[in-house]
Amino acid sequence: MAPSAPSAPGSRITAPRERLLRLPEVEQRTGLKKSSIYAGMRSGTFPRCVTIGHRAVAWPESLIDTWIASRLSPPGVMQ
Repeated sequence: MAPSAPSAPGSRITAPRERLLRLPEVEQRTGLKKSSIYAGMRSGTFPRCVTIGHRAVAWPESLIDTWIASRLSPPGVMQ
């Protein structure tokens, strides 16, 4: 096996960043309103938000996409 070529100075491989969605975009993507989103979080049927600031929360895009996909799949079939 050939030796690896040295990396260029300052270069690094980074994983794709998780996009965080604020409430208006979560509402738009899911078709739910704020009260339904928070009720779903309380009951465990909707992804929980993460705190991103003193008075700011957001939802990881991958969790929202997974939640949407689970609603689109036939009953009893998880993707």
